[in-house]
Amino acid sequence: MRCSRDEVVLLPIPFTDLTSRKVRPAVVVGHSSHPGDLFVVPITSRLANVDCVLGDWEMAGLNVPCGIKSQLATIEDRMVIKRVGQLRQ
Repeated sequence: MRCSRDEVVLLPIPFTDLTSRKVRPAVVVGHSSHPGDLFVVPITSRLANVDCVLGDWEMAGLNVPCGIKSQLATIEDRMVIKRVGQLRQ
């Protein structure tokens, strides 16, 4: 799935012990030089664990107040399950 910068997407995030995974939101922050790879940062509703609170969380397609964690991940764009919104710039 082709995604744009600042798009909020849902994708399966593995637990740290890799025993399972859960679908979570993330923000696309860029594209890798490797075709089909995206750079994303996770979104969480646990506001005590965020580095940046989203003021426009509803417009981004999220159900509850959320924030962005300062973690960068590279994923294949085929892992994106759904686009849910866009962050305002």
